[in-house]
Amino acid sequence: MFESLGNRLQSTFDGLKRRGKLTEADVDKAMRDVRLALLEADVNFKVVKNFVKRVRERAVGSEVMRSLTPGQQVVKIVHEELINTLGEPGRLNLGMQSPAIIMLVGLQGCGKTTTAGKLALQLRKEGRRPLLVAADVYRPAAVDQLQTLGRQLDIPVYSEGSQANPVNVCANAVKRAQADGLTTVILDTAGRLSIDEMMMEEIKAIKAKVKPIEILLVADAMTGQEAVRVATDFNEAVNVTGLIMTKVDGDARGGASISMREVTGVPIKYLATGEGLKELEVFHPDRLASRILGMGDMLTLIEKAQTEMDQAEAQEAGEKLLRGQFTLEDFLKQMQQVKKMGPIGQLLEMMPGMGKMAKGVDLSGAEDDLKRIEAIILSMTPKERHNPKILKASRKRRVAAGSGTSVQDINALLKQFVEMQRMMKQLSKNKGRGLGSLMGRF
Repeated sequence: MFESLGNRLQSTFDGLKRRGKLTEADVDKAMRDVRLALLEADVNFKVVKNFVKRVRERAVGSEVMRSLTPGQQVVKIVHEELINTLGEPGRLNLGMQSPAIIMLVGLQGCGKTTTAGKLALQLRKEGRRPLLVAADVYRPAAVDQLQTLGRQLDIPVYSEGSQANPVNVCANAVKRAQADGLTTVILDTAGRLSIDEMMMEEIKAIKAKVKPIEILLVADAMTGQEAVRVATDFNEAVNVTGLIMTKVDGDARGGASISMREVTGVPIKYLATGEGLKELEVFHPDRLASRILGMGDMLTLIEKAQTEMDQAEAQEAGEKLLRGQFTLEDFLKQMQQVKKMGPIGQLLEMMPGMGKMAKGVDLSGAEDDLKRIEAIILSMTPKERHNPKILKASRKRRVAAGSGTSVQDINALLKQFVEMQRMMKQLSKNKGRGLGSLMGRF
């Protein structure tokens, strides 16, 4: 989402870092570049003005000008102010109420229904028992969509069809949750193509009837400058308690999230990072600020690995690798687990210093390579995966035909695999000696 903004800011700060000493004119030039970068990212102009003012006041202070690394000090200040602008970490305040009621509001097309399913899945992982409520009786197939999501996730959905009164649907759903011992109710309310009085009156009536503990505005990250008006109108109507930004994996400029947070004063709680139902991240302003400035986000990467990868299996695979017993079967399992963590580009951007490298590489080609390797290994028999030495000419032709690849592709994979095994054996024998040169060759 913030790729364009990140590129502009990183380019500006790279120039500052190369300077041994900064003058006030250098800072002013950098601030002009920052201002343009934020405006081009669709951040509201008032938000930009306040942000740049705060950064400049700190950047021209003696602390920076007398520093041995003034450029890095400016980047540190921008990082801190960016965190302040993005607000507090996303935490739902569900209190002791049972069931805790969460109402989702937003415009039509912002991804509200899918977000309801993602949020239900997230809360179930945290030990809660959610109930999804189909309170959007206007949009064609909205009720069916939520029921389909409920079946996919094995999460109950309360519905009274498309002719029912939304206020009564929500009230009855709360009673059902109480009767069934469910701890969280997620209300998927109706959206509109634009904000209108009827829509606002309806969500006000639902709020008065069921008294939700959280009212979350689901907003499309591609909203642009319209984001401020949308956020302001919803906040004035129902006192929004948090934001969920959707479609942040797209090519949106990203300014909507910064603008909404600053204008409403309410925190961003979640980021929807993809179409998959697992792709909902708790919002961490420090991590997002680090990503924007090219500093990586190792904490999120580690959390993804802990969630998606079987820890015991990964440890066993590592030990087998060091013992020289790692097979193509093990390699396939580990590769499939890494794929669950997300696209290669997203993973590289979370590694400090790797973001720029990722931009200079054709990552679509890397994704294709992984698919090709997976197809080759899947086309082998279990015996061949455990002992690739038996793969002679006729077997290779069979695997090539089954995977839609060539014998040359199979030879290349086997050569790389043998080289990896040889290197790991050497590492194990050396017990860490010469690791630098070994990894350099790798």
